[in-house]
Amino acid sequence: MIDIFKNKVVLITGGTGSFGKKFVEFLIERHNPKKLIIFSRDEMKQYEMSKMFRDERLRFFIGDIRDADRLHRAFNGVNIIVHAAALKIVPTAEYNPFEAVKTNVIGSENIINLAIDNKVEKVIALSTDKAANPINLYGATKLCAEKMFIAANNYSAGITKFSVVRYGNVFGSRGSVVPFFKQCISTGVVPITDERMTRFWITLDEGVKFVINSLREMSGGEIFIPKLSSMKISDLARAICPSARHKIIGIRPGEKLHETLVPEDDGIYTYEYDDKFITFPFFSEEYNNLKANGKELGVDFCGYKSNTNTQWISVEELKNIAELE
Repeated sequence: MIDIFKNKVVLITGGTGSFGKKFVEFLIERHNPKKLIIFSRDEMKQYEMSKMFRDERLRFFIGDIRDADRLHRAFNGVNIIVHAAALKIVPTAEYNPFEAVKTNVIGSENIINLAIDNKVEKVIALSTDKAANPINLYGATKLCAEKMFIAANNYSAGITKFSVVRYGNVFGSRGSVVPFFKQCISTGVVPITDERMTRFWITLDEGVKFVINSLREMSGGEIFIPKLSSMKISDLARAICPSARHKIIGIRPGEKLHETLVPEDDGIYTYEYDDKFITFPFFSEEYNNLKANGKELGVDFCGYKSNTNTQWISVEELKNIAELE
């Protein structure tokens, strides 16, 4: 298989996060980039990461995606960008809406403009199931970002190609609920919002592999959605602390009982494949060959949702996964 990163300069925004570290690990061990740039705001996290990966191809840029001038300098000579930087905590975004918009929306606009100006070859943005039929501000800002990255292909004259990867909660990430549940072992009580709550889950390794495959396949304008397993939050709690009592605290503001990765209204634009779905831009007819290998979901599609999913993670499987965190 062709190494799409060979002799390429790759930049990842928010590169000191959980995804960024795993992405860097994959590229260093399995691929051969010419240079790998970590773009993020926190100097201490960059310093700690530089000690983890002692590789002469690594570069660390302090900067904020809100700062267009800094992005212009960072993007000079870059071939591939993975955009992972965002304000992601739902309650934080609800309480600080202007800050979430500045980072997730205006920051995305900066990345698009500066990628085009610097003639970057490929840009892929990471999104979330919360962008599908959003009910909270975080999801709304990510939906805006998705729309912007897809529409950016209209402005780049085919020189820079933009696509999106959308997936669910990540095992092993900083936002994972697993460490919190482990802390509850000592108290004997686990707060549960609702016993019926379900979520899509993906491991860091799976997420990185899916992003790399999407970079390999993208033509520009697609939203790539992996087929994932679902789990009940209450099952995860039972797997981690089986003897603890569940205390029902109710769904928090901005939180859904179940998540959606492909809304039913996107069925007419979305095709199903063995391991994924691809939502194509409605303004383009350039994907006929790729569409021919998939199955159109159509107008009667009922949505790809965590509660109606056909793939589920058992309590035993959850125990094994949780032990790795």
